[in-house]
Amino acid sequence: MMKTLQTTRLTLRTLTPEDLEDFFEYAKSPHVGPSAGWKPHENREESLKILKSFAEEEDVWGIVMKSSNKVVGSIGLHRDRKRDNPLSRMMGYALSEDYWGRGLMTEAAERILRYSFDELDLEVVSVYHYPSNDRSRRVIEKAGFTFEGTLRQASTLFDGKVVDDICYSMTREEYLKK
Repeated sequence: MMKTLQTTRLTLRTLTPEDLEDFFEYAKSPHVGPSAGWKPHENREESLKILKSFAEEEDVWGIVMKSSNKVVGSIGLHRDRKRDNPLSRMMGYALSEDYWGRGLMTEAAERILRYSFDELDLEVVSVYHYPSNDRSRRVIEKAGFTFEGTLRQASTLFDGKVVDDICYSMTREEYLKK
């Protein structure tokens, strides 16, 4: 079971099948998934299958508003396939468009960074965004990541389009200086 993490406004916790309606609500949006490279969910069955995979992998937290107990997004720490370092992880996230522009994802990302370095003893956390995703770039910059460069033609999206990965990271040393 993943550790539940708290911020001022958010609870980051394991997603369960009981979260299906909230999860499907944002996962079906044509503005959420494509920004992160995945196709909008077509039905609840698809969302339930993905929720179950999150529970099995134990690397994705649900982002829950404390004020309403509503799941409004997800944030994960995954194996970084671009780094051959067992003490590295890649952060990925998605947030319901109804909650964009409130600083919630930056708040969640900063809490995941604290957990990554203070409790998991990681050496580096990476994060990537696609060239068209300025909202994600802003979260990454506000959270204090360092720009590494552009990995050209690095990812194939759900629709077959090949795009660049804009690469950032934060090392333990950089985190400790924050």
